[in-house]
Amino acid sequence: MEVRRTPKNGNRHNNRRGVVGIESAIVLIAFVIVAAALSFVVLNMGFSTTQKAKSTITSGLGEASSAVEIAGQVTGKGNTTASKVDAFTIPIKLASGGSSVDITASKTAVKYFSKSVTYDNIFKGTLTTGTYTDINSALAAAKTQGFINEVPGVGAGSNATAAFIYFTANVNSNSIIDAGEQAVLAIAYKNGDRPAALDTVNTEIIVSAGAPLTVVRSVPTITDAVLNLG
Repeated sequence: MEVRRTPKNGNRHNNRRGVVGIESAIVLIAFVIVAAALSFVVLNMGFSTTQKAKSTITSGLGEASSAVEIAGQVTGKGNTTASKVDAFTIPIKLASGGSSVDITASKTAVKYFSKSVTYDNIFKGTLTTGTYTDINSALAAAKTQGFINEVPGVGAGSNATAAFIYFTANVNSNSIIDAGEQAVLAIAYKNGDRPAALDTVNTEIIVSAGAPLTVVRSVPTITDAVLNLG
């Protein structure tokens, strides 16, 4: 009677195949973990790059757009006797979605030029003592504070063309335009600089952040004490 015997090393082959399977599984798991870690790094770098790009774009848009904007009609103080404009005003406020703007004299400039004169900076400062409802009271306060030496159109007039800002609505009585506040840029002319009918006046309001606000207006025929320059 023939008896078949199982080779003595048969179990060893089975054991070896089991060990190879476990090793392959461990290697596969290691690859998966490494791939997951690399994916996380790549995603994190992508998110970081996207955030930096967004910040750069936002900053660029902020610098390209003006921090302040015109908030109503530009008006002039007409002198019908001399057929000249003694002063004119530009109402301003924060641009939509903008941050507060510091309008102190050290951080703000006003460039002005017309057909006959040009000035790189005529800004003298901001009236922070209360609010004003008209240009005449603001001019009187500007004289008291030393921004101008004389009210335009009175006597010999001011000795220099000057610009200043006053508030019609000021929440905290400082030299910063905040949301909800209304300010007015006023330009008081000396007699020799006063624009006449059909003259073109150009004003650039340059603040610490954002692009300058440029205002260009043509002077109409001077028949009234208050002129609407649009």
